[in-house]
Amino acid sequence: MATIKEQIDLIRVEIDKTQKNKATNAHIGKLKAKIAQLKIKEEKAHAHSKASGGGKGFEIKKSGDATVALVGFPSVGKSTLISQVTDAHSEVAGYAFTTLTCIPGVMEHRGAKIQILDLPGLIKGAAEGKGRGREILNVIRSADMVLYIVDPFQNAHFDVLHRELHNAGLRLNESRPPVFIKRTLRGGIDVRTTVEQTHLSPEEMGEIIRSFGYTSAIVTLRNNTTAEQIVDCLAENRIYEKAVVAINKIDIATDEELQITRDSLPKDWPVMNISAFKGTGLEELKDFIYENLGFMRVFLKPQGEDADMEEPLIVKDDSTVRQICNKLHRDFVRKFRFGKVKGPSAKFDWQRVGLDHLLKDGDILTVIVKR
Repeated sequence: MATIKEQIDLIRVEIDKTQKNKATNAHIGKLKAKIAQLKIKEEKAHAHSKASGGGKGFEIKKSGDATVALVGFPSVGKSTLISQVTDAHSEVAGYAFTTLTCIPGVMEHRGAKIQILDLPGLIKGAAEGKGRGREILNVIRSADMVLYIVDPFQNAHFDVLHRELHNAGLRLNESRPPVFIKRTLRGGIDVRTTVEQTHLSPEEMGEIIRSFGYTSAIVTLRNNTTAEQIVDCLAENRIYEKAVVAINKIDIATDEELQITRDSLPKDWPVMNISAFKGTGLEELKDFIYENLGFMRVFLKPQGEDADMEEPLIVKDDSTVRQICNKLHRDFVRKFRFGKVKGPSAKFDWQRVGLDHLLKDGDILTVIVKR
């Protein structure tokens, strides 16, 4: 019997051979659903096998305020870059696969401590476990942002890497599709939509959803939905993460080569040019990373004292009071009574708030705990 990997490969070949048009949308959707189910089966098998866990060199403990995973083919300059912008010392050599383990470094910038992970070069087939691929991808899945390092002399690299990450369930610079599927006891697959669906008919959607083992469900759609979005919603193991691109080696590339590279990248992604070797653009790169991670400042005011307006806490811009409490002390959540907030997220000065209150940049926060 074919292994899970062989089954996935056969389905991928069939998808590649199938002409993409409206008539084949549902068929391709069902094939993608099959892959998603095989992947889930594979992940479960992998988790139960002795090989689970990061493997030597991959037990990365997240530290700092955010984690960025460097992704690129072997020898695009990742190690040179990390040695320039962080305190990590990755071996730098002009041949492929110098970095065989995951090397974390910390970049301190604008008050934030950003962990940057230098991973071994990703290669084609990584999503299926080639070249320590599974361990590398697990580290990327747990990061806050992906930083692609692209070589202007190897334009096809980005597409290969992007496809590997996509195959591994990473959805970069995409938002979660507004598809809601609720299992019911009877009534079949009931599709409810607020907009015209041109990609798939309700029957085609029903087929994809049934292939995941649903017999009855209410499906609510808020936009024109593709087969892939329905599969992503059903798979439940998709990771939605930010990604940015740095085009390296600008010291030896022509303007034309840089432009061709830029044109080959997704149009709306944040991109900048650097030379890790010469150190060109690295200060700008630090700002670029910081800004795209989406940080904000929260000022702390201990009870009965003045607020510390000199040293704000640097946190992600989707942070709640709970996340701040976790950062301050592990007992703060357990002993939490209430918080008081003054600033952009408060309806009025010193509004009393709970753990789930979403903070905004510039807020002043006091945490009141049980004695």
